[in-house]
Amino acid sequence: MKISENITRIISQVPSSVRLIAVSKQQSVEKIKEAYNSGIRDFAENRLQEALEKQEKLKEYSDISWHFIGHLQTNKAKKVLENFCWIHSVDSLKLAQHLNKIIDDISVSPHICLQVKIMSDPNKYGWSSEQLWKDLDELEKCKNLTINGLMSILPLNLSSSESLYAFQKVQNLAQDITEKSSLFLKELSMGMSNDYLLAIRKKTTMIRLGKAIFESR
Repeated sequence: MKISENITRIISQVPSSVRLIAVSKQQSVEKIKEAYNSGIRDFAENRLQEALEKQEKLKEYSDISWHFIGHLQTNKAKKVLENFCWIHSVDSLKLAQHLNKIIDDISVSPHICLQVKIMSDPNKYGWSSEQLWKDLDELEKCKNLTINGLMSILPLNLSSSESLYAFQKVQNLAQDITEKSSLFLKELSMGMSNDYLLAIRKKTTMIRLGKAIFESR
């Protein structure tokens, strides 16, 4: 099935309130152009150098919103801040404070999601719910950060009921933090190719789809 057909099918399943992000990591510029010509304007990358090379080749596509979804090392933070509209993967207080400091010098502030590890998973980065509550006071002091929501990647091989439960926990956490702090977490970045329909049921506002759009690399 062609990329355009995949996108048409997915759009028919997704409410207009949900932002459809094409995960274009390891995909060619030609495939990104095909997705763009099928209506996609949000693309996600997880490696800075690969992303910068694509952005240069696609610079005439000025209405693309670039999303960074990879683990962000502090030595690459400035470049990511300067070249992405969204950073979904702010996964520690140390990183948040580092970004907050850099923004003072470069005067750009992408939208940010705090990455939470809602279930124990040694292969994922992010705050546990408990640690996020402990760090909340310090996060509120990061006034340069535009913190808009939470991002979560679920462990592999969950059942549908387990995934729904986890997505609900992320939703509840965002609501609780919004009610009990100065942060307004209106965005939920959750749902990938294998579980985005479940995430939509739990009020996600952004889904990150790679395989469902591009199929095999």
